[in-house]
Amino acid sequence: MSLDQAAAKNIEDLDRQVAERAARRRHHPVIRALGWASEIADQPQLATVCGLTAAAGLMRGDRRLMSTGILMLLAHGFATFFKSMVKSRVNRTRPSAAIEDGRYEMGLGESRDRDDQSFPSGHTAGAVAVAGIVAMRHPGAAIPASALAIAASVIQVPRGKHYPGDLAAGLAIGLAAAGITLAIGNATGMRR
Repeated sequence: MSLDQAAAKNIEDLDRQVAERAARRRHHPVIRALGWASEIADQPQLATVCGLTAAAGLMRGDRRLMSTGILMLLAHGFATFFKSMVKSRVNRTRPSAAIEDGRYEMGLGESRDRDDQSFPSGHTAGAVAVAGIVAMRHPGAAIPASALAIAASVIQVPRGKHYPGDLAAGLAIGLAAAGITLAIGNATGMRR
């Protein structure tokens, strides 16, 4: 094993230890309640929030709010696409399954089993992408939008859904999706 491989293995082991230790509390009522609330960052719910934002802008005659909703939806779509591409090529056992079944796998693969699709975090990718759009277009809402994205992401570790490394990958995907979307918005005149 090379030095790089050993370092990667050590990081992966630490990632697993942190997640599996946190996930031991996944049945606690507070964790369950926060996990339920974090489902706002799941694909259908987050797409609905984006669509409702655009609709509210349309109904109010507020072009800026309407275009923000459209860009939120586009960023969410990019984040979901990129996240899905990675999930379809990488198998990683979710922490809860690793604890309950005593098995763990991380590597290239094509499993369709949700218990093997921990990497990357879709909640994080979508929430960060949408929060990035909100923060850039409505700076006064940057702190609450970012706080909600962080909360929806971080709770996934004690829920046993993701490892911290999954959140980091979701964060990178979300930031990329927001950046691409903002560039498209600027190029098409949706700056304000």
